[in-house]
Amino acid sequence: MKILLTGFDPFGGESINPAYEAVKEVKAPEGVELIKLQVPTKFSESFQCVKAAMEKEKPDAVICVGQAGGRKAVTPERIAINIMDAETPDNDGFIPTDLPVVSGGENAIFSTLPVKKIVAAIKAAGVPAQLSNSAGTFVCNRLMYGVLNFCKEYYPRTIAGFIHVPFIPQQVEDKPALPSLPLSQIVTALEAAISCVAEEYR
Repeated sequence: MKILLTGFDPFGGESINPAYEAVKEVKAPEGVELIKLQVPTKFSESFQCVKAAMEKEKPDAVICVGQAGGRKAVTPERIAINIMDAETPDNDGFIPTDLPVVSGGENAIFSTLPVKKIVAAIKAAGVPAQLSNSAGTFVCNRLMYGVLNFCKEYYPRTIAGFIHVPFIPQQVEDKPALPSLPLSQIVTALEAAISCVAEEYR
C-alpha cells in the first residue's frame, strides 16, 4: 500500500510546525510505502502541491496533517466544509472571507479514512485522541476539502482525510496556558493511524 503523508510548514509567527516535524520522523509499517510531503500554508498553493504529488505517486491513501494550537489531543477530522474564511493571514498574507473552496461544490465532504478506528488506535498507542467535527475554515480545511473533492472526481479508490495535532512543548514556553504534546507522542499517533489505515484497506 502506498500512502501520501503531508504536513504544513510553519505559519502564524511560529518557527516550527509540529505537523511536518512529526511527518519527517514517522516510520512506515511493513508493507507500506510512505511518501512524505511538506505543504505550504497558503490557500492558493496547498492543494495544488498535494494534487501534483497525487498525480505523480498515485497513492492508495492520502493523510494530511496540520497544527491545531490549543487542542490537547490528536484529532482526526470527520468532515471538511466548502468555505475559506480566516481572521489571520496565510503565508501569502491572504485573508479570505466567505469564499468557497470549490465554486458550486458540495457544502461538505466526509473523510474517507476510518476515523473512529484511527482514534481508537491512537488511544491504544497511549496518546490522547478524539474525533473532531470541525477542521476550521483556514488552510487545513481548504486542503482537506480540496483533496476529498479531487478524489471523488478523479481517484474514487483513493481514501483521504486530515489529522490535526497539538502544539509541541517548545511552542508553548511563552504560552503556558496552552496544552501541548511531546513530538514523540505525535509521531506515535501518526504511526498508529497509518497502521490502522493499512490494516483496514490492505
